[in-house]
Amino acid sequence: MKTQPILSIRGLTKTFSDGVTILRGVDLEVAEGEKIAIIGPSGCGKSTLLRCINCLVDASEGEIVYNGETVRSPKTDIDRYRAEIGMVFQSFNLFKNKTVLENIMLAPLYLRLTALKKQLRAWKRARLFGKKNVEKPTETKENIRAEVKAEALDLLARIGLSEYADKYPATLSGGQKQRVAIARALAMHPRVMLFDEPTSALDPEMVGEVLDLIREVADTGMTMLIVTHEMGFAREVSDRVLFMYDGVIAEQGTPEELFENPQNPRTRQFLSCVL
Repeated sequence: MKTQPILSIRGLTKTFSDGVTILRGVDLEVAEGEKIAIIGPSGCGKSTLLRCINCLVDASEGEIVYNGETVRSPKTDIDRYRAEIGMVFQSFNLFKNKTVLENIMLAPLYLRLTALKKQLRAWKRARLFGKKNVEKPTETKENIRAEVKAEALDLLARIGLSEYADKYPATLSGGQKQRVAIARALAMHPRVMLFDEPTSALDPEMVGEVLDLIREVADTGMTMLIVTHEMGFAREVSDRVLFMYDGVIAEQGTPEELFENPQNPRTRQFLSCVL
């Protein structure tokens, strides 16, 4: 029996306000645990596809279904959805005025404290209406903060940057910043990770350390979509490779199929330039 994909994209189209259409009816199904590399020339829609998946860009048409739930529905809790869809950007997007540790703690701390506030409000309403069997939440702000900090420190140890916990992003190299950005995404315990050209802004000598960390994440069984220009890495890590061109998935297949025997002439042309 075929299992339901964790992520389904149906007829996804994006036209910007200037009239330029960058996605043209993209269809894609992603199985849980699958690693998908997305390659193609600049401007073909790769990054826009990831940004639509993470709701950073509103799609013009089409559906995104995550774990059976239509993401673009008004009933969808976008904050909860984004917590399960981690994203790593090519330009790191760390908060410059917060330490490395604070950057990693920020999102999980906010979500957990917000959830606690909702639970306390619900408990107070229940007490107001005489529902004495409703128990008061046992968590406290202090306990939550301590737990989130402990997890963040564990992640910093995992990426080999424990000594940078109290430093600011400006003091880090590009490779270190990107490793912190990956740790920040992992702090949310996502089920899917989106990587938008995670090494494109790095000096060549820093690329390897970031790719090694992404390999480690892949080895945990994480579902991953990776936009990349690193063809060797795409071939090594992915279960499936998508070639995008002019806003559509022009060809897809296993790394062996796509790199060794591409069927689309545009795929062959692209690979002849980058391999």
